[in-house]
Amino acid sequence: MQPRPFKQIDVFSDRPGDGNPVAVVLQAEDLSDADMRRFAAWMNLSETTFLLPPTEAGRANGADYRLRIFSPQGELPFAGHPTLGTCHAWLQAGNTPRQQGLVVQECALGLVRIRREDHTLAFAAPPLTRSAPSPALVPLIASALGVRPAQILGTQLLDNGPVWLGMLLDSADTVLGLQPDHARLMDLGQSVGVVHVGKEASDASRPGVVVRAFAAPMGNREDPVTGSLNASLAEWLIAEGLAPHHYQVAQGECLGRAGRVHIRQDDHQVWVGGRSVTCIEGTVLL
Repeated sequence: MQPRPFKQIDVFSDRPGDGNPVAVVLQAEDLSDADMRRFAAWMNLSETTFLLPPTEAGRANGADYRLRIFSPQGELPFAGHPTLGTCHAWLQAGNTPRQQGLVVQECALGLVRIRREDHTLAFAAPPLTRSAPSPALVPLIASALGVRPAQILGTQLLDNGPVWLGMLLDSADTVLGLQPDHARLMDLGQSVGVVHVGKEASDASRPGVVVRAFAAPMGNREDPVTGSLNASLAEWLIAEGLAPHHYQVAQGECLGRAGRVHIRQDDHQVWVGGRSVTCIEGTVLL
């Protein structure tokens, strides 16, 4: 074991405690898979990340660094708030991207572009595969959520690394009032993202979209603020004309958080962004 630079970043907020935390271990190139899994389980956050130099192939394709992402249950190919939080930590540590204004991250899913804009970072939503969910699954999920069929305006199975059942609901009150049966959702084995798009969504200066993320199968009954889910929801909703091309999301209120996610589509690319703040900084023995 040796001391390694370590940061804990709160993502999708500029005030500590309002967003979603991620632990970041810098200089992790000599750690084994078992070391990473053990430390992520000990941290017991939704995700812990490990910064590494890019692979030879990644560097040849423009990668600035490589990232491995672990939940307490195992490795993830991609996750949104760990991407932004780790990029924040990497830049704060004094690193400079090869291309001005754009950081390129290598992860198990591939290369992810991260745009720097004023005080925010935004990642390019990765490719999305979406399909109609099994007709038998939706009533089971609705029952576990406590949602009536009339309150469901649309559903899609969304896969951009993590797989979510996206469910568009009729009002913000419906979304915020849900009290899911998390044990039942665990048995069903499906993570669920619920969303309502309000009439005020076209005013991107304030949150007009409300999101909640129920991820019991991933070991997280409710995630405070979720980048990957918001990316996949945005690609679905914008493509179907159900949301404007630029909007702001509120997520986390039911957990005492005030996360804010900024969505923008330009040139057919969805960008998912927000602010980040460093809450803990020092070294960790690992």
